[in-house]
Amino acid sequence: MTDLSHVRADGSAHMVDVSEKDVTARAATATATLVTRPDVVARILDGSLPKGEVIGTARIAAIMAVKKTSDLIPLCHPLPIAGVEVDISGADDRVVVEVSVRTTSRTGVEMEALTGASVAALTVYDMVKAVDKTASITDVRVLEKRGGRSGDWSAR
Repeated sequence: MTDLSHVRADGSAHMVDVSEKDVTARAATATATLVTRPDVVARILDGSLPKGEVIGTARIAAIMAVKKTSDLIPLCHPLPIAGVEVDISGADDRVVVEVSVRTTSRTGVEMEALTGASVAALTVYDMVKAVDKTASITDVRVLEKRGGRSGDWSAR
């Protein structure tokens, strides 16, 4: 287990020391999908749900979550967030959240992008649960990352 960066030789978890890494531009994009009924998606898009305007609320929740990632994920480093883009779209029985995060730092922003997408999807769920208790969140994943020692990667 000593080849895992967050595990010490004795098996205990620790925060990785990134002080020797170069400060470089880094970016990541993650997604999360909320599955619900098509009529609920239509109400999300037209703003007619009982709890109000879903998309704007979820967008703000994503941005707030990105900035709080190191408070939520124990081994994440606090990062200077340079920018966050949140796109939320709906069609058929799905609402898709895509969050892109940028920084100039010593470590990447994949966890920040994942946290933003997850919290945005949770916010949508919270706002639709009164009209669809069976809604579910699926497909939370990193779509791409740029920068850092391991280079660029894309699932697209």
